[in-house]
Amino acid sequence: MQYLLITVVLFLLELLYFKVADRYNIVDKPNYRSAHTEITLRGGGIIFWFAALLYFGQHLQNNCFFFTGITLVTVVSFWDDIQSLSNKIRISVHFLAISVIFYDLGVFNSVPVLGIVFAYILAIGLINAYNFMDGINGITGLYTLVVMGSLLYVNQNIQVFIDGAFILYAMLANLVFLFFNYRKKAKCFAGDVGSIAIAFWVIYLVLKLILVTNSLVWLLFLAVYGVDAICTILHRLYLKDNIFEAHRLHFYQVLSNEYKIQHRLIAAFYGMVQIIVSVMVLGLYQNVSDFILFGLVIVPLLLIYCVKFYLLHKKYKIVNC
Repeated sequence: MQYLLITVVLFLLELLYFKVADRYNIVDKPNYRSAHTEITLRGGGIIFWFAALLYFGQHLQNNCFFFTGITLVTVVSFWDDIQSLSNKIRISVHFLAISVIFYDLGVFNSVPVLGIVFAYILAIGLINAYNFMDGINGITGLYTLVVMGSLLYVNQNIQVFIDGAFILYAMLANLVFLFFNYRKKAKCFAGDVGSIAIAFWVIYLVLKLILVTNSLVWLLFLAVYGVDAICTILHRLYLKDNIFEAHRLHFYQVLSNEYKIQHRLIAAFYGMVQIIVSVMVLGLYQNVSDFILFGLVIVPLLLIYCVKFYLLHKKYKIVNC
């Protein structure tokens, strides 16, 4: 009953935000990079901050630092959705917010200096990767649902590392967001405020699980997004592109923009592949070494990603015939 009530409250808060966004013209206008063609309300992902607020309001003794961090990234991301900010300002706030949760999780006391540097690079990279990958209807919502579901399974069946309700609140917010976003014509987009806030939530959970189990294997819960984002950056560096400028080279963008595959099918494909990866991780975690498990997951994902180059080559040949 409690979670049903929370879902209703989140649903009403999302509807209230739509009125505010419509009143103040907080919209996403299509450009050459976009996979959509119509003006759509932006910032619907603010629902994730509302979920964090509801959880924090009921558990004042827990997650004070997390709530501070997610509030920082939400504010700067919402501001960026309304009026573009410089990369320096955004990354500086991300760095501060990550520092807050690192302090909360004891990273500065339990991890060597090089490990801390790696953790900062990884966390900021994952936040931006999540933002880069949020480009078509349903992809962020479905993917996050898989990631959160995987973390919830670990928490209930393998290793208790956090209050289960903390994960469930994020999942409920995600379901509400999907109700409005996973459509042929989305009612709203997550915006930076949504993709970055939920990425921050995911990073907090994954990092806490890594520290509790002393294993990096849980990073594979983000393997599909990670491989796509990193390989696309490498591809753009090879092409000598400015990696901070908009582009259309992610695998999902090629499928959507060049081959006109329906957004919801592509989003479902990403979610299904991550489900397969998560099942592999959960099934093999205690049976093979982390190194072998990383190889078993990453190599097939790299092969799938390479299909993108075949599709681009095929499209280029057709266009130029």
